[in-house]
Amino acid sequence: MGQPVRDYLLTLCVTAAVTYLLTGPVRKFAIAIGAMPAIRARDVHREPTPRLGGIAMFGGLCAGLIVADHLFNLNGVFELSNEPRALLSGAALIWLIGVLDDKFELDALIKLGGQMIAAAVMVIQGLTILWLPIPGVGTVALTQWQGTLLTVALVVITINAVNFVDGLDGLASGMVCIASAAFFLYAYRLWYGYGIEAAAPATLFAAILMGMCLGFLPHNMHPARIFMGDSGSMLIGLVLAAGAISVTGQVDPDLMKIFEGGEREATHAMLPVFIPLLLPLTIIAIPAADLVLAIVRRTWNGQSPFAADRGHLHHRLLEIGHSHSRSVLIMYFWSALIAFGAVGYSVHSASLWIVLVIVGLSAVGLILLLMPRFTPRAPRWAEAFVPPRYRRRRRMGEPAGGEALQEPSQAQQEPREGQMRDEADDGVRAPVAVGVSGANGATAIGASVHHPGRRKAGSPR
Repeated sequence: MGQPVRDYLLTLCVTAAVTYLLTGPVRKFAIAIGAMPAIRARDVHREPTPRLGGIAMFGGLCAGLIVADHLFNLNGVFELSNEPRALLSGAALIWLIGVLDDKFELDALIKLGGQMIAAAVMVIQGLTILWLPIPGVGTVALTQWQGTLLTVALVVITINAVNFVDGLDGLASGMVCIASAAFFLYAYRLWYGYGIEAAAPATLFAAILMGMCLGFLPHNMHPARIFMGDSGSMLIGLVLAAGAISVTGQVDPDLMKIFEGGEREATHAMLPVFIPLLLPLTIIAIPAADLVLAIVRRTWNGQSPFAADRGHLHHRLLEIGHSHSRSVLIMYFWSALIAFGAVGYSVHSASLWIVLVIVGLSAVGLILLLMPRFTPRAPRWAEAFVPPRYRRRRRMGEPAGGEALQEPSQAQQEPREGQMRDEADDGVRAPVAVGVSGANGATAIGASVHHPGRRKAGSPR
């Protein structure tokens, strides 16, 4: 077990390192060509923030695939399956469309058509759903057209759901990283635990996706120095969908060795086979629900379903008083609770405690963050390793070592009621502007729009 894990860890680290190292030059390139939204009077950012972060993420994807192809335990994925090549082809196409949109603002229909073509390219090369395990019925074989339509639909929905949640600094990349970690645990268990070779490509895709997100996050955390743009959000959405497609309908129930009579009866005991159908939905459950509510809200108000607004979930978290960083953390814990909860529901072995611990910690973290008076602070010994906003406050002129530190008074700790504040890296609090931290519009097929901020009554100007 140790050797495959080390190979996956090496692939993840190389992907993260390449993505991280490329992001700085990509930022300079984006500034040079003017791929950055203009700053308006009410925006929080003090200077225009470039996009095109997806260029670095695509470089990380290519590096991860190249490294995996040269590792003893992973090169078999490339020899026995054409799915990595299919993923690379579809990813290159969707990435190119995203880059053009970040620079030139493509029409919504052009982007939608590009997403469908990218999915079709993967289908042509073999990355498609072949059959579906349906509870109470068994395994249902799909015709070529049925498999193609279902694959294209899953890719388009996942791409737009991921893009839809890209509304705060570090939100989309962090949520997808958490989702891919949960998916990696599930796919690795199928491959190594049950010996199902068909799950090996999905395991590799999940490890590479984690590396792409982890490498980009340091540049994208609040305050972001670069946005991933549509070139990044559509790319990670496609990779996430490719992993789900690779497992869904590809795993032969006979290999699970859990039949208890007929196929219909065994289906009820085959939760690990059904999880590929459920896990992508749980991963995008929050943004998908927000997407549906936004479409209903805009249609009810007589607007276009793709018109950008400030009614999304992460915007509402800001409006009720949560800071930018706190809102992102709440969404992180929500995603972890749902994704790992779904994986834990399918695990019936001694390793279940690992997933349960993650689910329990996610629930505790979510509850604490939703408490209005709780402010997460790092312990003093770890303050050197975290951003300034998570360090304890010090009085002017006090040493950094922590001697004779005094906590601020109750009046200093609690801002005025109704006043929205955010913590910048220098410790100075600034008003929160909704929707200026990298939102690419309502969906990946809508226009890339950065919304102006909104101040509540009584907040400082």
